[in-house]
Amino acid sequence: MSSIARFWRGYSSPERRDIVIYISGIMFYKLGIEFFNGSIVTLASKMFDTKGIVSEGFASEAPDTSIAKPFTKLGGVQGLNQAAQCVGAILIAPLVKRWPTRTVLSAAILMFSLTAAILLIVDVGTDGKFKPKGTSSADEHKFYGHWSPNLLFLLWTMAGICYGMVELIRRVIPVDIVGGHVDKLRSMDATVHIFYEIAGTGGAFASSSAISHWGANKSYLLTPIFFAFAGVTWLFISTLSFSHEQELKQEVEAAGLEVVDRSKKSTNNYFVMVGRGFKAFGESVWLGARLIFTNRCFIWLVPSYAVSLYLHRFLENTLAPAFAKRVLGTVQWSQIIVGGSNLGELLGAFSVLLLSDYVPTPLPWLRFDALALNLVWILPAFARIANHDVSWAWKVAGCFIPISMGWAAGDVSLAAYIQSVLSESTYRNERVSSLGAVMAFLYTTYIVLYAVLSVGLAYVIDQDWQDDKTMNIVQSLKTVGGVQFTICCAIIFASTFIPEGSRSLNPKALGTITTGQTPHESDTEDNGEPKHGPALYL
Repeated sequence: MSSIARFWRGYSSPERRDIVIYISGIMFYKLGIEFFNGSIVTLASKMFDTKGIVSEGFASEAPDTSIAKPFTKLGGVQGLNQAAQCVGAILIAPLVKRWPTRTVLSAAILMFSLTAAILLIVDVGTDGKFKPKGTSSADEHKFYGHWSPNLLFLLWTMAGICYGMVELIRRVIPVDIVGGHVDKLRSMDATVHIFYEIAGTGGAFASSSAISHWGANKSYLLTPIFFAFAGVTWLFISTLSFSHEQELKQEVEAAGLEVVDRSKKSTNNYFVMVGRGFKAFGESVWLGARLIFTNRCFIWLVPSYAVSLYLHRFLENTLAPAFAKRVLGTVQWSQIIVGGSNLGELLGAFSVLLLSDYVPTPLPWLRFDALALNLVWILPAFARIANHDVSWAWKVAGCFIPISMGWAAGDVSLAAYIQSVLSESTYRNERVSSLGAVMAFLYTTYIVLYAVLSVGLAYVIDQDWQDDKTMNIVQSLKTVGGVQFTICCAIIFASTFIPEGSRSLNPKALGTITTGQTPHESDTEDNGEPKHGPALYL
């Protein structure tokens, strides 16, 4: 509790004001995200579960599961969304250096609001209607607009670009508010993460109710409104970005989007800066691979960070909708399951904040996360006995709480671990931020894993549904759920014994960087000060 007690005492009055404003905006933003994601996943799984395209180019009204591959297509569109997030981060990075961060953040979220509104407009223009009271979930598709479900690929790609823009600025703006002070950043980011998940839990549960009452084509009507509230709220944050210019530059570099090459002339040309951003991202991935695979203190991060993040997304984005649709018969109940997952994330972040003085490394959290993954075996077990009752969604949600709690605690503590190892090391690179490089490689690894595996494993679920004469997915839940997660449990758990001192139940330190430096890389700036400040990735 001492960590919480020290929180407010460590900030000045202007900092407290800006933190409250920022948290208010982030909660509006998370509510909008949950309504949007829940509605689009439900809409996609319903519309892709049809013949798809008829002669007029519109979705057919009758489901035809003999040819439909809804979860395969859903995995593909989600993979595009993940890749588009990287593009969005690269596109927005130059703007962060030219205008106040709060202004760029507000503009990005308002752009996201307009993107979310596009499909609502298309649906209304093609005779889409609110779901009448008493309409069953099976008949809901009759009230959708007559537009091609393939538009979801375009929409979700555009949404991914906007999401990437907002997420990059979310990493930058804490420095705008509290400067480069490590303890202040850690406390602020942990607290923001807690309130973020409070909104996420409530939003997931509320979106399930909205889908049931309005239909998946209208249930995210509140998303543009929440995004607009977030954008307006963030405009009231003090304009501090230029008073913390050096720290801000370091944060952008830490995202892997800025080449630190002082031999190049500065430019105000946006397209030149974007081009440099793409090049910087490529260089960051390459340097990150070198750092990770040549250092004992980092090599275990590939399974512990990238694979864990992939499993978490696969759990929420594929397994939850598949169980809700194919076992429970109501895909919108997947948002109840996601709500339980978000509650677990909340508890995980809160646990790290409470126990940060007693658990100095991520290993205890990661071992708990690895063991909790085996709870996924409840899905095929429940699939054998569950009926079409919402109580089963709540039971699964309860089982998802410890799984996501372990992931969130490990994720938050891993971010702090990576930062601390790099800040204590003398290793520096003249061109690319080492912190950004490590994060860029790990995130790229996650995107590749998700893009490849989610589509292939979702195909297994679709094929199981079509091949099984009893029309269930018990076997595929065993394969892509239980078996996959148990194998990954073993890999992640084994990886936690790689760093130095890891045989301890609660190790105090995990070693330092020992390799990777070349003669062309220097440790410090000309004045002897380290080049890059800290950054947190929650």
